[in-house]
Amino acid sequence: MYNNSLLSIKDLSISFFSGKVENEVVKSVSFSLDKNEILGIVGESGSGKSVTTLSLMGLLPNNISKIKNGEILFEGLSLLDLSEKDLQKIRGNSISMIFQEPMSALNPSMPCGHQVAEILVQHKSVSRKAAKKETLLLFEKVKLPNPKDVYSKYPHQISGGQMQRVMISMAIACKPKILIADEPTTALDVTVQKEIILLLKELQKETGMSILFISHDLTLVSEIANRILVMFKGEIVEQGTVKEIFCAPKHSYTKALIHARPSLNKRKERLSTIQDFLKNIVNSTFVSETQRAAKHKKIYNAQPLLKVQNLKKEYYTSVGLFRSQKVTKAVDDVSFALYEGETLGLVGESGCGKSTLGKAILQLDKATAGSIYYKGKNISALSEREFKKYRKEIQIIFQDPYSSLNQRVLVGEAILEPMIVHKLHYSDKMRKEKVIQLLEQVGLSEDFYHRYPHQLSGGQRQRVGIARTIAVEPKLIICDESVSALDISVQAQVLNLLNELKDKYGFSYLFISHDLAVVKFMADQLMVMNAGKIEEIGEADEIYANPLKDYTKKLIEAIPKGR
Repeated sequence: MYNNSLLSIKDLSISFFSGKVENEVVKSVSFSLDKNEILGIVGESGSGKSVTTLSLMGLLPNNISKIKNGEILFEGLSLLDLSEKDLQKIRGNSISMIFQEPMSALNPSMPCGHQVAEILVQHKSVSRKAAKKETLLLFEKVKLPNPKDVYSKYPHQISGGQMQRVMISMAIACKPKILIADEPTTALDVTVQKEIILLLKELQKETGMSILFISHDLTLVSEIANRILVMFKGEIVEQGTVKEIFCAPKHSYTKALIHARPSLNKRKERLSTIQDFLKNIVNSTFVSETQRAAKHKKIYNAQPLLKVQNLKKEYYTSVGLFRSQKVTKAVDDVSFALYEGETLGLVGESGCGKSTLGKAILQLDKATAGSIYYKGKNISALSEREFKKYRKEIQIIFQDPYSSLNQRVLVGEAILEPMIVHKLHYSDKMRKEKVIQLLEQVGLSEDFYHRYPHQLSGGQRQRVGIARTIAVEPKLIICDESVSALDISVQAQVLNLLNELKDKYGFSYLFISHDLAVVKFMADQLMVMNAGKIEEIGEADEIYANPLKDYTKKLIEAIPKGR
């Protein structure tokens, strides 16, 4: 297994320390990476996949981590025996890494091109002029538009997909033998994600380098990998070819990862979670076309809860010597209706205007023109003071629960606060009882009342965000990419929860996402947005089966299907 391997890991165990408490996060892991191979490592947050790969480059934090046991051999050389100076010669040169979040991995104070050129100067001892020439060639290789323009731009001046391409340029600059791609597409649109996957495959074929591709999405990994390792709680529970893993998964955790993602073919009543599979409880109830048609007949025979007419949102920036104004049409003449009890899905790539539309409805960023009617009342014409009474009824669940919660405020108090603001319930005692009830309804116990946000996992924080939103008993909830940062199984739990709460309280959702598989599972009707305009709108299943517009077809074709 290891004799002819480019990289071999044998019985690797890694622990982290908190005071005197030791937590073993990687447990006797063994695997190999062959030359000219793409190996996928799959698992959720906390499975040990990123910690394992960080140890290859000596990037684990010294003061809180320890490699207890094991061996890491690169071309027969023991990486664990190397000094920091020797490791620096290997990092970025022989073994390179693409990090998950390019915005935090790139230096915001340096132009993009300079950051890539610096790698070449450092490792290849070339002149600045030669490094710039090579960087521009790399930018062309990773298909960045206008390489000379991107070379002088700062990270914040380019899109997420372009930033990731700059990161890839940096990673392949020294022609490494191993490229570690740690969740390189997690925050990207489905179309950009597909482009990055194809790009990595092309680069691997061209250069012959080996790739370790890390992700929590098994379906995505199947699009690029030759072999797959599945990690769970610090251990490798299964490994094999893509066909073996998908067609004949042996471990219940692997089966759970495959089935926790919404299907594009059949509409499940409820998504199966990791815990369901580990307990051997598999939900196989599907929603029939007859059931769906009956539900829609009831929803769409009533008057709209929300009606948006010819809505526009424009931004103005001063440009040029004489300060002429450049107009950006973020939302361009958009009209639609949303009904009580409906989940209206809104999809589109980053920058299409979907989040801006959500903010305009919430009056957080007022529209330039057009009308928004809520229960027949034109709320877009109201002043901030007049709109205040509607804030209770129209709420939002944010994408990032960590930044939307005050880190110094207890979870219970964060949920209690909007009840006090909107004068709900008769006393503090009743409010506290309601908070505990809400925590239980979103799957959290009473003791979470006295915890702080930093003491919670991502999924738990999102549940707190949901509890805080429904605390004021709204009618319309805007879910703005509210599950995009979550692991597959946590995502399944939160989507199930949103549907359960909708059925119980009669909520209506405007569900915004770039993940079309998730939107298909949630949505009654679907709106596809592109460059500020609505490309097409209609029954969600019908649009997926028979998209009318080329843009919609492109989005659907880009969804990872698995093998």
